[in-house]
Amino acid sequence: MRMAASQHAFDLKAQPGFSIIARSAIVALYLPILILVVFAFNATSSLGVWGGFSFDWFVKAWHNDLIINAALFSLFLATVAGVLATVMATMAAIAMTRTDAYRGQLVSYALINQPLIVPEIVTAISLLIVFAAVKSATGYSGTGYLVLAHTAFCIPFAYLPIRARLEGMDLTLETAAADLYADPWKAFLHVTLPRLAPGIVAGFMLAFVISLDDVVITDLVKSGGQETLPTYMLGQIRRDMTPEVNAAATMLLVPSILLVTAVHLINRKK
Repeated sequence: MRMAASQHAFDLKAQPGFSIIARSAIVALYLPILILVVFAFNATSSLGVWGGFSFDWFVKAWHNDLIINAALFSLFLATVAGVLATVMATMAAIAMTRTDAYRGQLVSYALINQPLIVPEIVTAISLLIVFAAVKSATGYSGTGYLVLAHTAFCIPFAYLPIRARLEGMDLTLETAAADLYADPWKAFLHVTLPRLAPGIVAGFMLAFVISLDDVVITDLVKSGGQETLPTYMLGQIRRDMTPEVNAAATMLLVPSILLVTAVHLINRKK
């Protein structure tokens, strides 16, 4: 009885005011997003006065070449960076979980997860300095810098679900494959990879969303003509903003929500 009472006393949900704080935090986080989505359907150009329901701003955004080009470039960048980050994260996760403990393992883990700890603006400025030196030395100013920047930033986001999946996998089948004279590559290809696939898919989806929504790193690293949808919307906010930006933001929000939901469904415990 005493142990049950002690567990109840330290139950966070049972603490006074917990539900109020949780609900207040949810309202503070999601109410502005809800308002943005609602005013994307505003019939007038006002951002604060409701003038009726209309799809006009979505139609205008759909026929805006600047928005379409920025969205297509965002999808291209997120896809390439997501694939590269997922491949590197998979190799890193296997090296960290399928080998014996070695000197510097904790340091390697810390380095992989560094972008999660360091403020994004610090990472962006560091990349800007490095890429500026490379640009001046080579004269190249293409999209490769954005791809490298997004890939480096997305690796830890892809790494976490992949590593979690590997740590939760039983080694019995891999050991049996080795006992049946399968070399490491065949064991990985026919045993580990099929069971790891949900974690890889989840890692790619997470990396894709992070790259798709990134603003700070993209805004500092990009060159002229390399506009993504988030940086385009940021530029419009600095000018004469209309509900067309709300419509574009809503269209960006929908795939992000769907992908994050898919990551949750893939990784949830049966």
